[in-house]
Amino acid sequence: MLLYIHIPFCDSKCSYCAFNSYVDKFHLKEEYMSAIITQLNYELKRFDTKHQEIESLFIGGGTPSTVEPILYKPLFDMLKPYLAEGIEITSEANPNSATLQWLKEMQKLGVNRISFGVQSFDKDKLKLLNRAHTKEQAREAVLNAKKLGFENISLDLIYATLGDTKELLQKDINTAFSLPINHLSAYALTIEEGTPFESKPYMSKETLELTTWLFNTIKEHKFMQYEISNFGTYQSIHNLGYWKYKDYIGLGSGAVGKLDLKRFYPTGIVEDYIKNPLDIKTEILSEEDKKIEQIFLGLRSCVGIKGDILNKDELKKAQLLVKEKKLTLKNDTFYNDDYLLADEIALFIS
Repeated sequence: MLLYIHIPFCDSKCSYCAFNSYVDKFHLKEEYMSAIITQLNYELKRFDTKHQEIESLFIGGGTPSTVEPILYKPLFDMLKPYLAEGIEITSEANPNSATLQWLKEMQKLGVNRISFGVQSFDKDKLKLLNRAHTKEQAREAVLNAKKLGFENISLDLIYATLGDTKELLQKDINTAFSLPINHLSAYALTIEEGTPFESKPYMSKETLELTTWLFNTIKEHKFMQYEISNFGTYQSIHNLGYWKYKDYIGLGSGAVGKLDLKRFYPTGIVEDYIKNPLDIKTEILSEEDKKIEQIFLGLRSCVGIKGDILNKDELKKAQLLVKEKKLTLKNDTFYNDDYLLADEIALFIS
């Protein structure tokens, strides 16, 4: 079982961000973290969570580094009996708010993996994306994490942005790999509804040629691609848990949880969540929904598709793709080596 905690507070609203996040609600932090405790108590019972059953914990956002470590402590105290030995505990962080002291205090609570939202080291691109940090702050934050002893450090880069060139992206990659990281996430800029970029669709400029070049360049640094956007000498247990279709508790306003064929959605309005953190909508999935999701997830990652979930026609199509060298078959599992073709292959099979 996985656990995700959503922190909706941000010190700036990125131009591309469609996540549940706010720059003007910092006064609600204490009440919000208290509401999360209430929901956690409820979810532990709903999921019938056993001793040491939670195998990964991920704090995302928003910007988790805008919340003081002392406000996380009651949460970690409650969770302690349920966390597996050697658990991966990740927190996202922004370079401008993840101070040395913040990193040190979060490490004391048990956080052992940090994912920095860098996006770029280029001054003009950071401004275009409305990021609140500088290249120097990004470098310092990663080096501080390493100095404190964090072994697992990741950073995000965004590509396919207006103005991106191979030269700019090569500089970003070179800077990233000059730092002590063992994981890198590369996300294509997508234009989402309700974001500042919604009225500027031209801001996204993805081409197959550029994406293929970028992925190959990252792999040249011996970072294995284990799903469509993630590379590393280390593979995140939490990330893989989603691709493996494991159950997960989702805490916080705008989070999502899943238990078997049920998906849970706490309210996305922070004030309403604080008033009633148990106002949670439920979506019932069918077995067919589950299978389709497993096919799409499996083909976009190193997880693959178990042959026994496919019906006769789907199995026949998958075997045809093996003959055409579009898929490989090993131990009754179909694997896709080209994640950029994942959705097309999934649609063909299903």
